Amino acid sequence: MRYLPRHLEDRIELAARHFKVIFLTGARQTGKSTLLAHLFPDIKMITFDPVQDLYDARRDPDLFLDHFPPPLILDEIQYAPELFPAIKRRVDRNPMTGQYFLTGSQQFGLLKDISESLAGRAVSLHLSSFTPAEQTGKGREAPRLQAWLQNPEQASRIFQPAAPPQHPLSHTLWRGTLPGTFTLPDALIPDYFRSYAETYIDRDIRRMGQIRETQEFARFVNLSGALTACEINASQLGRDIGIAPSTARQWLAMLSACYQWREIPAYHGNAIKRVASKAKGYITDAGLACWLQRLSSPAALAASPMLGRIFETFFVHVLLSQAGALALAPLAWHWRTAGGAEIDLLFERDSLLYPVEMKCSTLLHGHDTRGIQALKKTYGEKVQPGLIIYAGKDCRPLNEYATAVPWFVL
Repeated sequence: MRYLPRHLEDRIELAARHFKVIFLTGARQTGKSTLLAHLFPDIKMITFDPVQDLYDARRDPDLFLDHFPPPLILDEIQYAPELFPAIKRRVDRNPMTGQYFLTGSQQFGLLKDISESLAGRAVSLHLSSFTPAEQTGKGREAPRLQAWLQNPEQASRIFQPAAPPQHPLSHTLWRGTLPGTFTLPDALIPDYFRSYAETYIDRDIRRMGQIRETQEFARFVNLSGALTACEINASQLGRDIGIAPSTARQWLAMLSACYQWREIPAYHGNAIKRVASKAKGYITDAGLACWLQRLSSPAALAASPMLGRIFETFFVHVLLSQAGALALAPLAWHWRTAGGAEIDLLFERDSLLYPVEMKCSTLLHGHDTRGIQALKKTYGEKVQPGLIIYAGKDCRPLNEYATAVPWFVL
């Protein structure tokens, strides 16, 4: 597979010129080691294993670092946390930048180790799986989200399609965004996600959390896929599986710690009593969500009642991935009033609000902006013209409140 540029490349290269340690996080198989190997082909990479103590790194970290001087890429560093104090001692003695590049696919305790051992010496960046722009080789270009946040009135120009979609919508959603699926034929996609779930979700998370309820946890993961793009109710999750709500919350935290689940909090602002307080939860890959629901093909997804929520899951991932590539990522919220008005994704930057809705429909009209109109009525001038990402092919203003953006331009 040929290398495809990523949105984070410029930020990683800049960080390497100013920080001694660069820490790259992200779920398994999102391309962390591939990205670093491409940017720094002459730097040695060592990948750690949860079972084998490779080169005695855990037993004698100082001797390990004597054998492998910087610059050095240490992949899956969560399996050798004993290295952190030794790395700290060495970077304190050496003024050179770009000494150690660390990757990690679990944040459970790992960020705490980083903050305690390498505070002020390390910068942390997060790599998500592919966005559509990266899949088409445009990862080095500035994300369109950045241009929109800078000039929301120009959305119809910023998101104007340059070419028709390469694949149908249901096909794109069903395959998901993990790099490992990019060159596979459709017939092998279910096999890929089965292996991914068994190897990385089941094995990694159960080992990390010492989970013994194997069958209950497998059912819990499947249920989380069914509840993607829904408000989170841990008590309901627990009842459906037959586990305590506290266990459900703990298992969700573990999915989040391995970057398989993300939660978007509710926006409160100054109208706390009028909005929902529950966060919304998302499986971080739409293709994985389809596999968890046993949707066997793009046609099965197109006929499924899950289609709208899979659509939302996909584009929440895309937008948050683009936001994470910015120098200062905006805050991300969802918003819903007791009366039913809602916004799927609400960015906040410089005290301004930028609403985004996702509607899996080919036809939009002015009344589809009623959620954005309700937000504007509530918060006034701080609400900027919004976007509605939809299943159509034309980018056009709907009214003064929002622009319709075709799904394939992001």
